[in-house]
Amino acid sequence: MNMANSNKFCTSISCMDGRIQLPIIHLLKEKFNVDYVDTITEPGVDKLFSNTNKMQEIKSKVLISVNVHGSKLIMISGHHDCAGNPVSKKEHITQIKNAISVIQSWKMPVKVNGAWINEDFELEIMEI
Repeated sequence: MNMANSNKFCTSISCMDGRIQLPIIHLLKEKFNVDYVDTITEPGVDKLFSNTNKMQEIKSKVLISVNVHGSKLIMISGHHDCAGNPVSKKEHITQIKNAISVIQSWKMPVKVNGAWINEDFELEIMEI
């Protein structure tokens, strides 16, 4: 069943950390005027785009969101105080930028953004 015509979807690829889920969903719904946010989570997800097997798992989930739900936006994020990827903000930003490039290389008809979620659980959008 193709839901693309009746609803507006986007896709969030984020850490499983429950503290960041609502801030991501709220920002995506408000800033990008979507009704639903498909959420793909893994611990420390921004680092996984250097792992071919994990990257393929994520891609297969993204393809469902894009091809079935009609998602037009993908946001990959990293966050402060990440237990699954305990590296500096600078390293997270590098990993997020790498993930954006990888997702763009999949040649899907979507916009790809990144976000850093700071210590106050506010999103800093990275449009590349």
